[in-house]
Amino acid sequence: MNAIRTTPPRPLDVTAIFPRLAPLARPAMRLHPRPGVPSVYESSAGGPLLWPADEPWPHCDKTHQGGEEALARLRLEQRIRANKAMYPDGDHPVPQHTPEEQVVLDRLHSEETWLDDSWLDAPVALLPVAQLYMRDIPILRPPVQTGADLLQVLWCPLEHFPEQHMPKTVAVIWRSAAAVTDILVTPPEAPVVTKGYVPEPCVLAPEQITEYPNLMELSKDLQNQIRDGSIWQAKIAAADSSYAPYPESFYHDHLSVAPGWKVGGWPQWGYTDPVPRDCSTCGTPMEPLLSVDSCEWDSSTTSWIPDEEKTDASLNLCDPDLANPAAIQIADNHKLQIYFCPAAPGHPHMELMQ
Repeated sequence: MNAIRTTPPRPLDVTAIFPRLAPLARPAMRLHPRPGVPSVYESSAGGPLLWPADEPWPHCDKTHQGGEEALARLRLEQRIRANKAMYPDGDHPVPQHTPEEQVVLDRLHSEETWLDDSWLDAPVALLPVAQLYMRDIPILRPPVQTGADLLQVLWCPLEHFPEQHMPKTVAVIWRSAAAVTDILVTPPEAPVVTKGYVPEPCVLAPEQITEYPNLMELSKDLQNQIRDGSIWQAKIAAADSSYAPYPESFYHDHLSVAPGWKVGGWPQWGYTDPVPRDCSTCGTPMEPLLSVDSCEWDSSTTSWIPDEEKTDASLNLCDPDLANPAAIQIADNHKLQIYFCPAAPGHPHMELMQ
């Protein structure tokens, strides 16, 4: 696991101003992915999966558009960055392409192969996105009576025609870690990918926080109260006078839903209004399982920057790479939200982009 990451206390206790929010509180776990070298036995973002050698690897058989980057090249760049992080004094070995990667690159560099995109007609191997052990993320809710204690999420690393800018064919797999004794060492990979869909291998620093609903999920009466600046005036002045004229933004940016990768909690809205999210099998309203975000903070949500980074004078908190350690890019800095059925977590999941 990664070093500890600590979310600063919220600027004020929003339930002291609006007691009706208190029963709507939900636990969430911020994952705080940071570049590293995770193993199959660790929770990770973009890391290797504890996958049985005799279990077929999932593929996507939809219609694809051509990728923009050779995955072998991205993997080498990731290993170089990981090595530099492990040897901060500069005395680090320089990785080279593996023989298998070099074969792929040689084939892609061939003019004949590059002009031939018929491989896009074949099923494309899904790419690991997250591996979460329940020992690290205790709020996970696996299907009952399965003995599952490990969640694995994969997606297709290519754009899909005619829809674009959002990963498709998301696979959500629950399994028992103890049942995996013979591990798949070299899973299949697509030769060419969409760069923003390839997570930087990251270790995690899970942290439990409390969230409150996005304003659009509240009753109209409570929405109007939160928008009423006179109710906030004294508290806002004490917390951050620049937000006094904008109570709705203050609630949205600093008091309700955390940005970044997380499990559980409340979903964020903005790209669209809230939409029905009912289980296709039983009709139960679905709940957030995992949010994969393009950034952990931006210029309007700096209060969510972990204390450890805020106090590290060597870091440039305006650096977009620091705010997006997993290097994911979903549309224009959006997030992919994966939902599950709380009545039966084994029922089909659903995805939304926000």
